[in-house]
Amino acid sequence: MDLDVFVTAHHAEWDRLDHLLRRGRRLTGAEADELVALYQRAATHLSVIQSSAPDPALTARLTQLVARARATVTGARRASWRDAARFLTAGFPAAVYRTRHWWVPTALLSIAVAAVIGWWIGTHPEVQSAIAAPADLREMTRPGGQYETYYSSHPAASFAAQVWTNNAQAAAMCLVLGAFFCFPVLGILFLNMLNLGVAIGLMSAAGRLDVFLGLVIPHGLLELTAVFVAAGTGLRLGWTLIDPGPRTRRAALAQEGRAAIGMAIGLALVLFVSGLIEGFVTPSGLPTWARIAIGAVAELAFLAYVYILGGRAARAGESGDVEESDRSAELPTAA
Repeated sequence: MDLDVFVTAHHAEWDRLDHLLRRGRRLTGAEADELVALYQRAATHLSVIQSSAPDPALTARLTQLVARARATVTGARRASWRDAARFLTAGFPAAVYRTRHWWVPTALLSIAVAAVIGWWIGTHPEVQSAIAAPADLREMTRPGGQYETYYSSHPAASFAAQVWTNNAQAAAMCLVLGAFFCFPVLGILFLNMLNLGVAIGLMSAAGRLDVFLGLVIPHGLLELTAVFVAAGTGLRLGWTLIDPGPRTRRAALAQEGRAAIGMAIGLALVLFVSGLIEGFVTPSGLPTWARIAIGAVAELAFLAYVYILGGRAARAGESGDVEESDRSAELPTAA
């Protein structure tokens, strides 16, 4: 394509579009229709130039012009309570539901890894001695030791806030780092399962595994589920780079990335609930069965939320992405 001929043929349309944009709200009905038509043409011209004859200066000018025109044509829309309600009742649960084929296997495999590590440590005294000195191990696992007092070592409110912050940060890292071909997510996940496996092994060797599980299960069910969802979503995001399917790699990554950002917000809310349980229920004087029952109810409520509400929304076409009007336009690209 001859770029000079192309510019000569269309620069008058671009100048006219720029003139209409400068007039803002003072457009007549006919001028508003003209602005829309010119915006559509300019967007097509930009696509053609980017694919056939990329020129930095011209591309920058048309990009700015198209962006201004799009803002004028579509208008700015403020977030509303309707958006929040749609996110909580459809967008977030549908996004979690859609990734179930990633986070459910991730959860099962991770739990198996933690169990194997726990069994290995619990049945091999030489491994235990490599972790810490016998006196330190006894201090950690004895009645009233570090594993038990950890949950009551700080005021409940501040402890819940600290736990929530740490867990939300770990979940966000899994979601964001998934774009780096999955490897960082696997590292974060393994580190979490290693820590859990070590605690299981040491408490099992001390004959106090039931005490440890009674402390971990109430908040751990929901907390670990949120971490597994984040890890599974991060892995799915990384796999999108490898196999984007029928979409272009850029479009696939943009769609899945926007959904992942929304899931980070939703999972922060889920982890807030698990943090409250960990801060107020786990160290409470309630019987073990009551604490576990509270954790189980929270976990079942979340799964029902995902599989019933999210499944219904996903079957209706909800993907967890932003509304179509808020997405960047995807224009055809010339070969």
